[in-house]
Amino acid sequence: MKIKPIFDRVVLLPKETDKETKSGIILPTASLEKSQIATVVAVGEGGNIDGQEVKMQVSVGDEVLYAKYSGTEFNYEGKKYIVVKQTDILAVLTD
Repeated sequence: MKIKPIFDRVVLLPKETDKETKSGIILPTASLEKSQIATVVAVGEGGNIDGQEVKMQVSVGDEVLYAKYSGTEFNYEGKKYIVVKQTDILAVLTD
């Protein structure tokens, strides 16, 4: 089974949060913040949404920064994904 988002939705695979500081201190799980950086794994087709033409600005493989409390999380084949609207993506990260 493949994941295929519809309309202006994007499926992201969030990066794991570092569980250890650079100096080697292991952080307790309760103090870890959710990562806002993710890799795009699937992109909807865009189209005419609410009377406006929406063109998708991201593509599979892009690394992005997304809004902290956005989207719907789900588990699929042992991995944790999040589905967001394209407008919840704040930036595409490049080198």
